Parts: sequence; structure tokens; C-alpha cells
Amino acid sequence: MHGIELGVLAILGICVAGGIIGAFIFQKLNMPQVVGYIVIGVLIGDTGFGLLHPTDIQNLQPFNNFALGLIGFLVGGELSASIFKKYGKQFTLILLGEGLAAFFLVGVFTTLIIYFVCGSWVTAAAGGIVFGAIASATDPASTIDVLWEYRSAGVLSTAIVAIVALDDALAMTLYGLGTSVATILTQGGGHSVGLTLLHTFFELGGAILLGVVCGFALDAMMKYLPQNEKRLGMSIGVLMVCIGLAVAFNMDVILATMAVGIVLINRAPNRSKKLFETVRSFSTPIYIIFFVLVGARLSLGNMPAWIWALVAAYVLMRSVGKWIGAYWGGKVSKAEKPVQNYMGMALFAQGGVAVGLSIVASHNLQHIQVTEGMSLGDMIIFTVTATTLCVQLIGPAFAKLAIKKAGEIGRNVTEEDVMNELKVVDVVDTEIVPLLEGTPLETVVQHFAAQDTFVYPVVSNEGKIIGVLTFEMLKELLTERDTWHWLVVRDVMQPLRHKLVSTMNLGEALEHMSNNQIEALPVIETDENQKLLGVLDQRAARRGVGAELVRRRTAV
Repeated sequence: MHGIELGVLAILGICVAGGIIGAFIFQKLNMPQVVGYIVIGVLIGDTGFGLLHPTDIQNLQPFNNFALGLIGFLVGGELSASIFKKYGKQFTLILLGEGLAAFFLVGVFTTLIIYFVCGSWVTAAAGGIVFGAIASATDPASTIDVLWEYRSAGVLSTAIVAIVALDDALAMTLYGLGTSVATILTQGGGHSVGLTLLHTFFELGGAILLGVVCGFALDAMMKYLPQNEKRLGMSIGVLMVCIGLAVAFNMDVILATMAVGIVLINRAPNRSKKLFETVRSFSTPIYIIFFVLVGARLSLGNMPAWIWALVAAYVLMRSVGKWIGAYWGGKVSKAEKPVQNYMGMALFAQGGVAVGLSIVASHNLQHIQVTEGMSLGDMIIFTVTATTLCVQLIGPAFAKLAIKKAGEIGRNVTEEDVMNELKVVDVVDTEIVPLLEGTPLETVVQHFAAQDTFVYPVVSNEGKIIGVLTFEMLKELLTERDTWHWLVVRDVMQPLRHKLVSTMNLGEALEHMSNNQIEALPVIETDENQKLLGVLDQRAARRGVGAELVRRRTAV
């Protein structure tokens, strides 16, 4: 199998089709779909059947950057200034708590294990510091994907979005300091901590500045592009420029595009919300390919047995650190109970940032030997690869558990979501009594006066629906009272041109009525059995949808 060479289109096709199959299987197992994507990637990568080679994955790196950029952009679109004004203190303390706790716990325990293997405290401390810095990072992509999949909304979901978005900055700062100290320890000086901090500041500050500039530019262009299609095209173009410049100058892609999203949502919230919805709607195949490639990148071959002890310590201590640190931050900042209790378990996932930092560390520490045939750089690559596989499999499941415990699943819904889940029969008014075709008009006028209904279905003497009578049709006859005694319903009704079937999707039914400018329509049981069930009033149905929307968003 390892001799097969696939073209780019075949690779992307396998990723999308395989990812959807994997997602379907794991959703049936009550697990997040992102786990299925990653497992399919592992199976078709070098660890599995070898359909995707490292060179293929490397050639698709620009695609990965684009996917990360989209994730950053959509995350930024959820971070309005009002959120930071309300929760800024909480976010800061939770971020520092979970990041620093993971840094110290992983750093201490991996240092002890490395010392047991190599017998050098200097080498062990250097490796432990780097591992601790990498452990502070959280994967925003898979974590956010879980929130989107389960339509989560609430204080915990808001805090998760903010923390995973800002985790990159903390992780890169700790990594910059950590590698600087590790290099000083292993090389005996000659490496400036100040220069490392300056470089880190350039990467982070430059990314934010680049994103802000691109955000203001995109906001200015959107004012002159009223069509959604053109706005989408311009947004993708600006994002590609932003991503390309961030990569060219070694800046953080997620932070750069996140800044674009933050600028848009705060500059023009109403106009931008539709754009974010459009971007999210077309991005599903891109996410699938991205996560499948993440799994395919995880090569676990040629790993010594003692590294698995390092992997176990890393995963366990990182998880404990994230959990305890997030709880401490939430407790000190007096965050809501769901944030205190469940934030930690939502931060287990580790992805692209950690793998990227491990690759950089492997280059910088390749010359330091831990054992014969194993350098410190190789050890870091192997360990982070294995830990990423482990936490990417358990991380999304714990993120789902966190939002489930907090009661926030299914609360981020729209009117369209509710309408698409309901059928016409769920909201039909069955209390309306139909009018017989021979009913005198005088009686009908009394019906309209006594009831809050402006549309009545008309049935024949045999009970078959034959038309409708609306208040609008009676307006012309209101001044001609002498005609009420001899006119009957059949004389003034409108023959039936439109009707709804009870099993029809409510969203489709309301769209049909809106397109034809119809306020209410009779509802029959089925096309075969045309028994009249009642009337669907567009205004009443939308009021019912609004009430259901409020119920779902506020349910605990």
C-alpha cells in the first residue's frame, strides 16, 4: 500500500468521503464527529494503510493554514467587546490558571522521567521546560467544532470560546521563554532571553496588528458590496491575504484572522452576522479535510517503549493541570458554577499549535542526545505526536461532557433551526370550524366578528375542502347589507389553489406562504386522504416558533 501515489484531488476526496463516514460511525457511538475525522486520518496515514504520505501532507500545508485561518475568523466573530467587558477578569484568571498549572505539572513530571532515562539534570530540565510550555496550548479547532456540532450556548460556551482563542498567545509566550531557558541550560549561555521575548512579541503583536488592519479594510469594502455572494468572495480574499502574510512573516495565523473577525463583529455586528453564517455554512468540507490530515500526520512508528511512560505522564499531568487551573481561575474570579466546575474538562484537546511548536523545538534541540540514537528533539516530536493523538481522541468527548453537564447543548439555535425541526401538524390550528358552502353570508359575518380568525376553509356538503374565505373577500360586501340574506359562502369564496399537507416541513410551508403572499392556508392530512385538519396561520406559527426558540435557549 505504501507504494501508491495519489493526486491531490484523490487525496482531498478520500479525506472528505472518509471523514463523513467516520463522523457518522462515531456519532452513532454518541461521540463528537471530529473524533471520527481524526481516526479516519490515522487509518489512511502512515500509521494505518499508508495512503497519505508525509510529503502529501506537507504539500497540503497551505490548505491547513487556510482552514486554521477560517477557524480563527469564526472564533473572532463570537468575541464582541461586550463579552470582554463582562467576563474579562474571569477569562484572564482562568487562562493563566489552566495554562500555568499545565506548564508546571507537565514540566516537573517529564523532567523526572527524562532524568531517569538519561541521568542528566540539565538535559532533563531543558526537555521538561519545553514539554511544559507545549502542554499549555489548547486546540481551538476541535473544541470549537464540538460547540458548533451540538449548538452549545451559555456562560460556559462563551468562556470556552474566549479561552481557546487566547491560549495560543499564552502558549507561544511560555514556549519562547521555555526554549530560551532550555538553550541556555544546554549550551551554557550565549542565548538572549530578551531577544526571544522580542521575537515572541513580534509574532503575537504583529499577528494582531495585521488582523486589525485587514479587518478594517474588509469592513470598509463590505459597505459597497450589498450582495452576500460578493461579500463572501471579498472576505475569503482578504482572509487569504491575511493568512499568507502571517505565514510569510512567521506570525500566528489563528490570532491574525481572529483579529479580523473581532474587528468585523464589533464594527458592524448586524451586517457581519450574516457573513459569519455564510462562511460557516460552506466551510464544513474544509474542516473535514483539515481534521483528517491532522490524524494522518500522527505517525506513531519507531517509538521506544520508555517514551510511552513519558506520554502517559504528559497526558495525565496536562489534563490535571488544565482542570485544577481552570477551577482555581474560576473560583478566584467568582465565575459562574458551570465555568468553575466544567471549564477544565473542555480544554483537553491539543492540536496544530502544539505539533508546530514541537517541530520547531526538534530543530533547535536536535544536537542534544538523550540516549544513543535518540536526540532531545526527536523525543519531543515523538512524545507530542503520541500525546496529540491521545488527547484529540478524548478531548472532544470531554468537551461534549462539559457542555452537557452545564446544560448548554442545543441552546444556540435560530428560528430556522426550530422551523426545520417542526412539521405543519405541530402548529396547525385545529380549533377553526370550516364553513359549509351553503352557509348564508349573514352567518359568516357573525363568525368573523366573534373569532380572531381571518381565514376559513370552505367544505362541500360531502365534507370535501373546496376553497377558502378570507376577511379581505368580505370587505367589498360590508356596505351592502341587503345582499347578506341571499348570498352564500359558495358565491364569494375563492376556489382552493394552495393547501398544505400535515407532514410538510414547517420552514418550507412558511416559505411557500411568504413567496405567494398568503397569510393562512388550510391543512389536509395527506395527499391521498384530504381530510381537513385545520388552518396554518403564518403569524400564529411564527409566534409559536419564537416561543419555542426562547424555551430552548433558556432551558437548563
